[in-house]
Amino acid sequence: MATHIILTVLCISIFSLLFQSSVSQPAPITNSSLCNGILITYSYVTGKEIPPIISSADPTNQAYRFESNLTVLNNGPVELKNWRVFVGFDHGELLVSASNAVLANGTTLPANISGGTIFSGSPGFTDLKTAIETAGNIDQMRVVVDLVGTQFGVGPPNVPLPDNLVLANDGYSCPNLTTQGNHMSVCCVPDPNAKTNVSVNGAFSPLQFGDVTIMYDVTVTHESNYWAQVTITNNNSFGRLENWNLSWDWTEGEFISTMRGAYPKIVDSGDCIFGRQGQFYKDLDFSKVLSCETRPTIIDLPITKANDTILGLVPFCCRNGTILSPKMDVSKSKSSFLMQVYKMPPNLNKTELSPPINWNINSTIGPAYQCSQPIRVDPTLFPDPSGLPSYTSAVATWQVVCNTTHVESKKPNCCVSFSSFFNDSVVPCNTCACGCDRVDPRNEKNVCSATGPALLLPSEALLVPFENRTKLAETFARLKRREIPNPLPCGDNCGVSINWHVLSDYKKGWTARITLFNWDETDVVDWYAAVELNEAMPGFEEAYSMDGKVMSGEHNNTLFLQGLPGRNYLIAEKNGSNPKKDPRVPGSMQSIISFVKKKTPGINVPRGDGFPTKVYFNGEECSLPTILPSMGHRLNHVSAVFSCILLIFVLIMH
Repeated sequence: MATHIILTVLCISIFSLLFQSSVSQPAPITNSSLCNGILITYSYVTGKEIPPIISSADPTNQAYRFESNLTVLNNGPVELKNWRVFVGFDHGELLVSASNAVLANGTTLPANISGGTIFSGSPGFTDLKTAIETAGNIDQMRVVVDLVGTQFGVGPPNVPLPDNLVLANDGYSCPNLTTQGNHMSVCCVPDPNAKTNVSVNGAFSPLQFGDVTIMYDVTVTHESNYWAQVTITNNNSFGRLENWNLSWDWTEGEFISTMRGAYPKIVDSGDCIFGRQGQFYKDLDFSKVLSCETRPTIIDLPITKANDTILGLVPFCCRNGTILSPKMDVSKSKSSFLMQVYKMPPNLNKTELSPPINWNINSTIGPAYQCSQPIRVDPTLFPDPSGLPSYTSAVATWQVVCNTTHVESKKPNCCVSFSSFFNDSVVPCNTCACGCDRVDPRNEKNVCSATGPALLLPSEALLVPFENRTKLAETFARLKRREIPNPLPCGDNCGVSINWHVLSDYKKGWTARITLFNWDETDVVDWYAAVELNEAMPGFEEAYSMDGKVMSGEHNNTLFLQGLPGRNYLIAEKNGSNPKKDPRVPGSMQSIISFVKKKTPGINVPRGDGFPTKVYFNGEECSLPTILPSMGHRLNHVSAVFSCILLIFVLIMH
């Protein structure tokens, strides 16, 4: 009897465990009718070990080919526009090919997708209609993406499934991800608490905001070709593009015949002449075709071509690759060009229009950008060129959104030094603030420490190039009885340095002086700077020799500075009066800035509130010192002498 009871309890326990397991690990949704939203399914198909074969010696780094498919099915009542799905790859995956989809961040294949990536539909597969509007046509409701790539460390019979699967479109939630065997699935449903990406009229997606936006407007369309206008707009308050380069991938064999307002970096029609384009367009003069590259790179034209009747006469064109911050000049914050694009079969129809993909824009200064895939938006409305109070609509419009990315290896091009009226030591720019590429370790005379802290300087040392500061710095260190390291710290190697000097501090207010130094061999045109003062900005009163304005919105703690009319050039470094003995002289510009304390009660200027927390120059964040001038003996007479010297220096330079 006791044995029967024990067996009964044991059976009940096993059944209970199995039941709990089945509850916590529900099977994937195999019947699509069980999901009345967006059903996303990921299925691992097959895989095999590929060379080099190191599975016995180093199994975690053994490479395996994988083949899988991603399916997105719209079972909901609303069309899904510009679908985006995040797949949380977690096995060092390298994606080699993907059908009917592209990587949403614009990366070209093959690409490292370990850590996860977002897929979006390639042209023709971006939107998923509903069963209601298609009478259940599954081909219009669903997209299947076949994936081929390499993963590491998971060999058969184990299955390298992702660790997450979710719809990345706004307005949806994806609870209860389920996994079983080679499959995983999730049903995503509209979430009333999430923001939506549906436009008012429901025709296309709404415009998105980004640091840089690119509009691709088809303005005229024919059977075999169309004209497109490309407009690049800089929306970044601190950003600036210089010598921009724009590139993309054609997907259907398109090529560029004619351009106005910009030009290919490489003019070459060879790929067309020897390719299928030349076979199809037998009567086209390919000697006049500009680019047949699958991934062309486009550059801006010089200002002299703005009114050229063949290459120019496009609004916002021909600015030598310069796109300014909208805070500086809205009219110069965009660039535009036109191009004639020829299509290939089977897309020879006026309505067969698709934009290029995998866009990328870069600049010789400023941050790096990562761009989205093009998204169809409402057609752009252009003011009538005749001046009539009417607008002309584009045939079709796509938007590409690019945002800044942080690149660890990229060094700034500018740095900041701190000084004050209460300390005669200048806290210089950081050692190797802009890199140490100029250091030659093979030359013993040039050996320096790339990690040692910069030596505190006498104020007059700011006026000479770094290579001429050594004697001044060593003499000053001995005078102050400070240790002189061996080797000496390297210089900052920055093309532009900025000195922020707290000039005075009194009961009702305080003043600072900002001085810009250009150590490069080229003038800086249309310069601007932004100074972040977290505690002091409400008390800003006036910038006396620069155009200074407090920014609005989230940047209301930042002062935007630019040159006054006629003083927007920061001239290049030049020879001294006697080049044989005098050091080179930097271009410079300065201004006194005054603040009142009425709006900032409790502000402590010397203890840090009077020094910037961030400084930008021409869109790039500058390197800031890690220490502040200390509250030592008040040396007002020394500070006054330095102020006079610096003022005379700047006046002479101008």
